[in-house]
Amino acid sequence: MPKVTVDGVEIEVPQGATVLQACELAGKEIPRFCYHERLSIAGNCRMCLVEVKPGPPKPQASCALPTSEGQEIRTDTPMVKQAREGVMEFLLINHPLDCPICDQGGECDLQDQSVAYGRGGSRYHENKRAVTEKYMGPLIKTVMTRCIHCTRCVRFSEEIAGVDEIGALYRGEDMQITTYLEHAAKHELSANVIDLCPVGALTSRPYAFEARPWELKKTLSIDVSDAVGANIRLDSRGREVLRALPRINDDVNEEWISDKARYQVDGLTRRRLDKVWIRKRGKLTEASWDEAFKKIAAAKPGKSIAAIAGDMLDCETMFAAKALLGAMGSDLLEGRQTGMDYDVSNLAAVNFNTTFAGLESADAILIVGSHVRWEAPLVNVRIRKAVKNGAKVFIVGPEWETTYPATFLGNDLSVLNDLPAEVAKAFEDAENPSVIVGGAGIKGAHAKAIALAEAWGAGFNVLHFSASRMGGLMLGFAQKGGIADIVAAKPKVVLALGADEVDFSQFADSLKVYIGHHGDKGAHAADIILPAAAYSEKDGTYVNTEGRVQFAEKAVFAPGDAREDWTILRALADTLGVKVGFDTFAQLQSAMIAAVPALGVEGLADYGALPKADANATASGTIEGYPIKDFYLTNPIARASAVMQQCSAELLHGNEMAEAAE
Repeated sequence: MPKVTVDGVEIEVPQGATVLQACELAGKEIPRFCYHERLSIAGNCRMCLVEVKPGPPKPQASCALPTSEGQEIRTDTPMVKQAREGVMEFLLINHPLDCPICDQGGECDLQDQSVAYGRGGSRYHENKRAVTEKYMGPLIKTVMTRCIHCTRCVRFSEEIAGVDEIGALYRGEDMQITTYLEHAAKHELSANVIDLCPVGALTSRPYAFEARPWELKKTLSIDVSDAVGANIRLDSRGREVLRALPRINDDVNEEWISDKARYQVDGLTRRRLDKVWIRKRGKLTEASWDEAFKKIAAAKPGKSIAAIAGDMLDCETMFAAKALLGAMGSDLLEGRQTGMDYDVSNLAAVNFNTTFAGLESADAILIVGSHVRWEAPLVNVRIRKAVKNGAKVFIVGPEWETTYPATFLGNDLSVLNDLPAEVAKAFEDAENPSVIVGGAGIKGAHAKAIALAEAWGAGFNVLHFSASRMGGLMLGFAQKGGIADIVAAKPKVVLALGADEVDFSQFADSLKVYIGHHGDKGAHAADIILPAAAYSEKDGTYVNTEGRVQFAEKAVFAPGDAREDWTILRALADTLGVKVGFDTFAQLQSAMIAAVPALGVEGLADYGALPKADANATASGTIEGYPIKDFYLTNPIARASAVMQQCSAELLHGNEMAEAAE
């Protein structure tokens, strides 16, 4: 490891580190616009200038200069100060004085660095350069006159998302950043360029003119739109969540989130259930909590009561429902709404065991029945990294547009029984192979995939697409035969806990009680509606598809008469005359952790070893389609979101964007 001196202090730096990284290790702040830790080095903003000896007697760009033994680096000399002031002056030559009306105001790198490193005046009095606005879709608002050509957005689209949609036209002062033929940016991670843009050139179209950063309350939360469990920050004002931003977590989402995670938040205030409703003579009519509870008690369910967990439920709500049903003498719990019935006797067999970060080092990947781009866009980013490192990818299932070279092996799962020779060889020769089974492949190929993983010494992974799935399985929300077992039991009362994907016609003779937050499919089928809190309106524990236990905090209060789910179940227990063992959230959480200790420790849960593979296992069946048909409309919050509806219509279905006058 080379030793270098930074402002007179000698430090040891890793082999291959840049001068900028060496300065940061020494605790020095280096200004930059184009450099980003997760993108390739461009070296085109020149803001990170430092003085380096031995070397030419001029400032050098520290982001692109590798360290070497004995270097003397200075970040505080008059030459460096003057050079940075000059670069800042050039950057501001054409930059408009938009700060009072710019959405980046208050969190703008250019503002911060011009104050810290700029001169405070300009000597340029020629005509300013101006650029026409570019259309980048319903999510990204552009004011390209502000662009400083750092090319972060270009590099993100090409390197991380793997979709070459943003690039540069022309040269010199005529250079412009734009999308291909000014089409919308259509990939699932497109809005991350908003976070990357160091100026106000790319800002959030739905969030435009909504708030300034200092007005907002910031709450740490977890994304529930898929099973990745991306770490997010919810920014709220009053009782409304205005935006969701990614938090850095290298093990889960790095610093990216999907467009759905970011923009479904406007759905939190639309189509909300904020009153109790009871169906009378076929029509839903407004009612009181007392009336609703009495009607449930009048059904005299006894042991004949079932609970179905939705896809975005926190573990505390599921445990409260389990405690209520347990006190009634029932164990009719299920979280797999759409009819899946895989074996859950060993949770390692339904877990993403390789972990997301571990997937990057895979050198051969077999994906069975998963449209990864839609089911888990951030896992797709990890697979892309593995491919860049030389991994080969093979996919069983209908073709979808990958962001990396991949070989599709057809829709018939029986191909796994006799893999083509080149595929088998790729996995036998691989040092770190990985198998991923998705929702469409778990029914017909689960046992065979475990057998293949064991034979190859590969990591075995199941990729879920529901945020509540692993937490539900840990809490026992699974029947041996799936939801069919609950249908067969013909319960008198069915509690649908935010469950909107269930075919409720199967429960024609049951009293259907919907405890949820949106007037979606579940509420339409319900006999009684009890308004509950969305994920942003309650504290809760979530377990992602790799078995990682994470905690989300309450950002805002639920609207109207809506209550946190566990309080509804606690009150219902009193009406039904049973004891559940908790009166406060802290008591509920303690009881849950006592029952399932793994839920009390943030981090990866230990599910033990995989079950011994069945050497005679075979795969059968055909994958007709994937569980997710529309990336933007997968849950009640997204379906209520005007932004997600627009994305679905315009980006997936090719509808023209309606102008205001229309």
